[in-house]
Amino acid sequence: MRKQRGFMGSLRTFGRKILNKGYSGHGASFTKTSLQGWTPVSGSPKEDMEDNLSVLRERSRDLYYGAPLANGALKTQVMNNIGPGLRHKSNIDGKTLGMDLETQQEWERICEREFATWAKTCDARGQLDFYGLQRLAMLSQLLSGEVFAMFPMYRIKQEPYLTKVTLLESDMVGSPNGQFDTEYQSGVKLNRYGAPIGYYIFDRMSNGIIDLGRGGKFVPKYGSRTGRLNVLHLFDCERPGQVRGMPAFAPVMETLKQLARYTDAELMKALVSSILTAVVTTERPNEDPVLAGSIEEEEMMFPDEQSKVELGPATVVQLNPGEDVRTIAPSPISSAFDEFVVTFCRQIGAALEIPYEILVKHFTASYSASRAALLEYWKSVRARRAMFVRQFCEPIYELWMDEAVASGRLYAPGYFEDDIIRAAYQRSVWYGPAMGQIDPLKEANAAVVKVNNLMSSRTKETAEIAGEDFGELVEQLKREDQIINEGGLIKHEEERSAVEDSGEDEE
Repeated sequence: MRKQRGFMGSLRTFGRKILNKGYSGHGASFTKTSLQGWTPVSGSPKEDMEDNLSVLRERSRDLYYGAPLANGALKTQVMNNIGPGLRHKSNIDGKTLGMDLETQQEWERICEREFATWAKTCDARGQLDFYGLQRLAMLSQLLSGEVFAMFPMYRIKQEPYLTKVTLLESDMVGSPNGQFDTEYQSGVKLNRYGAPIGYYIFDRMSNGIIDLGRGGKFVPKYGSRTGRLNVLHLFDCERPGQVRGMPAFAPVMETLKQLARYTDAELMKALVSSILTAVVTTERPNEDPVLAGSIEEEEMMFPDEQSKVELGPATVVQLNPGEDVRTIAPSPISSAFDEFVVTFCRQIGAALEIPYEILVKHFTASYSASRAALLEYWKSVRARRAMFVRQFCEPIYELWMDEAVASGRLYAPGYFEDDIIRAAYQRSVWYGPAMGQIDPLKEANAAVVKVNNLMSSRTKETAEIAGEDFGELVEQLKREDQIINEGGLIKHEEERSAVEDSGEDEE
């Protein structure tokens, strides 16, 4: 008997070790009540993400059109990441190119001037400049999950460059006839390593129903003869093997919709409560009360409903015998409404990488707390902006420079002969909106300390605090000093200071 109890005890111990080993007793448990019924099945990026793209894309756009919080979140991201547009500053590798500082600066000035000329008229549709295209590209990427760009070349009178930019929405790329085959994955043709080599692009947008009759064609990513970039695909890759992008709202789509519905319900309840102010009770329902001061028919909210009586200002109610009036006090919005909304706004902001204070534009915390939120958000802004520059700005800038050098508008010896020289000419910096300051004086003093202690540069601090180029700022200050000198303002200021100092001495 003792041996049997020992055996059973060992068996129970062995069973516990098997059942409760590692995560099997915790996050991977199927026996805990809190985890029962939680049996997700994970698939490939195509199964989990791309097969659901059309539905997510349509719902994302609907949220943008009708949910204020969703609309504001995307506009906040675009404004902080792009602002009026990321500005180009040529920063060539003069050492590799064998240039002295003066020659390098002169070449950079010419390059920036030429690029600015192209940027004004680069939109193939003639609606935006290059900086407006940046804003549209990022908004489309966040809203639809991705955006495509193509670069047709054609001549327009009085314009020096042929290269244009046209943006395509996500809907314009898909598999032929809406069918899955081994040649395309969600409209993208891949090589054996999984790299995209081309896209199937439709001739027109879908009509919103099942539209399989759209014509289209395969467009290689790079030209077969020239190697020129034909199609640019901008999206955030979240899983290895992913070929299409997901809308930014995808993880919080249900929460945003439910929050919008709850807000609308509370608003409607308050509106109905404010409209319904009195009830007339009668023992003779076939007789209508006599009203003076009621609303004109053209101003009524419910003109076709005879059972409703709408009252206007200074309304006098004349009651019939047996009738009585009972007023209805408007019911206030629930005290839990604000707390509920704030809680879910914080969750939505966390998923979108936007702190609550910035998401709702409501700063009531201390300086330290607000600055901490702003700094944390700015980490995300810098990362997203750097990705946008790599995926969108730099490839297009390189396309433009190829044409500028080939056409002779930019003199760049060895540009097409050596990839290292070509890369040295293409080096550039892109400046975006500055972070902003909660306390400008503290931020400015901190910048001075960092520069004086060799912890930062004037160029970096000028870009981050003022959002301007340091070189351009110095040139502007030189011009202003020249104007002040020519106007005799410095002499006048010196004389005034001398008078003020003499007055202080007499006292």
